[in-house]
Amino acid sequence: MDSHHHHHHLCYNMQECLNAIQNKISDCNSLQDRHGSRYLINGKVVIEHSPGLSGPGKSASVQVYSSTVIDPNTMKGKLSGKACLKKGKSSKKDGTKTTVYKIKLHVEPGFGNPGAFLIENNHKHRFFLQSATLVTPENKVIHFDCRSWVYPIKDTNTSRLFFSNTCYLPSKTPACLVELRKEELESLRGDGTGERKEWDRIYDYALYDDLGNPGKGPDHVRPVLGGSRSRPYPRRGRTGRPATKNGTINLDTYVPPDERCSPKKLSEFIANAIQATAYFHLPEAKSLPRDSSSFESFGDIRDLYSNNRRQAMRGKSVTEKVKKFVPAQLFKDVTHVIEEVDIKFPLPQIIRANQFAWKLDEEFGRQMLAGTNPTRIHCLREFPPRGTLTESHIEQSDIEHNLDGLSFEQAMKQWRIYVLDHHDYLLPFLRKMYSEGVRPCASRTLLFLRNDATLKPLAIELSYPGSSNNVDGMKTMVLLPEKEDIPQALWQLAKAHVAANDSAYHQLISHWLHTHAVVEPFIIATRRQLSVMHPVHRLLDPHFKDTMHINALARTVLINAGGILEKTLFTGKFSMELSSELYKQWRFDEQALPSDLIKRCMALEESENPRGALMLFQDYPYGLDGLDIWLAIQTWVGDFCDIFYEDDPSVKSDTEIQAWWSEIRNVGHGDKRKEQWWCQMTTKADLKRTLTTLVWIASALHASVNFGQYSYAGYPPNRPSRCRKFVPEEGTMEFAEFLKDPDKYFLNMLPDRFEASLGIALMEVLSRHTSEEVYLGQRATSEWIDNKQVKQRFEKFNKSLREIEKQIMERNGDPELMNRRGPAKVPYKLLYPNTTKVETPAGITAKGIPNSISI
Repeated sequence: MDSHHHHHHLCYNMQECLNAIQNKISDCNSLQDRHGSRYLINGKVVIEHSPGLSGPGKSASVQVYSSTVIDPNTMKGKLSGKACLKKGKSSKKDGTKTTVYKIKLHVEPGFGNPGAFLIENNHKHRFFLQSATLVTPENKVIHFDCRSWVYPIKDTNTSRLFFSNTCYLPSKTPACLVELRKEELESLRGDGTGERKEWDRIYDYALYDDLGNPGKGPDHVRPVLGGSRSRPYPRRGRTGRPATKNGTINLDTYVPPDERCSPKKLSEFIANAIQATAYFHLPEAKSLPRDSSSFESFGDIRDLYSNNRRQAMRGKSVTEKVKKFVPAQLFKDVTHVIEEVDIKFPLPQIIRANQFAWKLDEEFGRQMLAGTNPTRIHCLREFPPRGTLTESHIEQSDIEHNLDGLSFEQAMKQWRIYVLDHHDYLLPFLRKMYSEGVRPCASRTLLFLRNDATLKPLAIELSYPGSSNNVDGMKTMVLLPEKEDIPQALWQLAKAHVAANDSAYHQLISHWLHTHAVVEPFIIATRRQLSVMHPVHRLLDPHFKDTMHINALARTVLINAGGILEKTLFTGKFSMELSSELYKQWRFDEQALPSDLIKRCMALEESENPRGALMLFQDYPYGLDGLDIWLAIQTWVGDFCDIFYEDDPSVKSDTEIQAWWSEIRNVGHGDKRKEQWWCQMTTKADLKRTLTTLVWIASALHASVNFGQYSYAGYPPNRPSRCRKFVPEEGTMEFAEFLKDPDKYFLNMLPDRFEASLGIALMEVLSRHTSEEVYLGQRATSEWIDNKQVKQRFEKFNKSLREIEKQIMERNGDPELMNRRGPAKVPYKLLYPNTTKVETPAGITAKGIPNSISI
């Protein structure tokens, strides 16, 4: 305005103006009072953002709630005025830009201590709020561990609330924070309707109704899992989005923002996947040069791993292909990583020291105790073995001559006969699974525990569908290990079928169902029912990192109709149905390692032993290291609970824990709500046992079945994921073909080049640690909780894990313990915590226990 108008304006509004000036003066006076450092809360806010974007700066503001002084109008803590983020100092590390902003909040005298703050984002981009620190006039420092996305207010219509790192049980919440605590949980639950938008922070449940892809034809229809007696399943996070019907891969599924992998991790993950599958020019490309020929020789398979395999597909060609199926924003994040793609598979550990050790019976047996699926074998307590449907055809006379001088009765009495059982649960599916390129068998393998604690295979029983006109007939054959060439070669074929059974069980049950799928409902219930102020929320949070996002990715590329698991496992399109069938047998209480070992007769119950179980024989690497880790977790969780709960009534009266447990039983695992084995959650012992089991599943159990996959299954002859031929019966054409060239028959039985390479690629991607892994005994920040006692106990936990590391290294060097390395000389490190390394190399290390199921 020109000055003329200005004056004119003044004349009319003189009174208003005088009032304004008066107010300004009194404002300034009061500001001066407060500037006498008494009533100034200083703070800093740490924000991460993409290098290309500017930080939010002044377009973000903060307000603080008092935790000690209540506002009678709102019944919440007194709320300060707004302060903008100022004086940003930026630094760059590993492609991430971090900016530290200062804030100055002026508050009235007697404002008390801050207990929570609101942050409002008026910027056009979201930003990642790392942490905030406030310093009161009395120099009290208050930490906020935020680690969360803050979306622009134009999208969300609301500011974000963060609570300080002080934890309270619901009944002990400061009065100022009670209402805030309640409102925050209510907003996270949503109302169960509507399609989720990227910025929604809403947690709700859904059935597995998105695995099929009917748009691609009847072959891609899959049953809904969960919600019925015939097909029970754990729940997953609700997206409210229709399942895709047009057959494109959608990597953009909704996941609540706080559950998403960081852009850096996602790009690493995708780059690894691209690197691994570049060979196939990405699975969804239509012009797939599908090489379904068989390997010609073992040398032919080995060539997959050498450097000269084919020139690296650098830069452009890969980038172009990626562009087709990755959302635009993600594509931007990923491209800088892809430049580096170099295509060759590293040599799997199983063939590194000795390329034929995998053929040995002793190694075959050892992998049941120390391989990638060590949770299925059990000690046989009655003979012949029987399942829910059938009794075994293996006879006493088949095995009694092979018990190292013991009589059959002695061997049974001394608990020396073991079984790997992949039989009855497969029978109803076998005929359906019989298809082009798949010859499915069900198997039972008996083994003998020798004096040196190695396992000697005694017999393999295979059941398989007869010829297609013989509709109901199941055929059975029993094979024994023999010295002569031909029986020996048939025995190798039988072992391949056992390995295929074990591979599918491992992938679908031990890995996907028993870790990924069963944990997701616990995460959703924790976010919906336990406030971030709740100590148990603080305890569990690191063990949930990235899991919901990884599971969402799995539903789009791994476990979906036509996905990688269906393409590689012999179970084909019945894979997920099979996992639903086996969920019927799942019990949460039996996931506790001592209970699992006792149930499988691998250990005896021993209540006075702090581990809760006594190993039957020491040289079971998974069991031995596992019980050490279990005890360490149990002690830490117990210490933690003792700090916050003084007695059983304090658990029983904890309204949030009770709502949490009820929701897990009745909704998240609702198909099992009537089961009698759920604990009542009325005692501290119930709570400790539940939390120990949950942490065990998310950390150690997942690590033990995931990170050894490439070492063992990265070499198809050792663990084929499907067999394309049956073991031939004497007098058939197949048998004649087999006699002519047993090795060739074996190679033709393995997955073809395409399936094998896809399988190897998958193993490689899953077995990699990403660079930002947080391991058991570590926390993302030292300020994760404001409680000295807790931090002391956590340090004790960390120390016990370092002791276990020493012990594991000693065991691996002990020549008496034959199963720790075996003929293939692969040391057992899958339960080596790796807690000391701050910067751990990413990649395939076959060791380290991440806190969470994060791949």
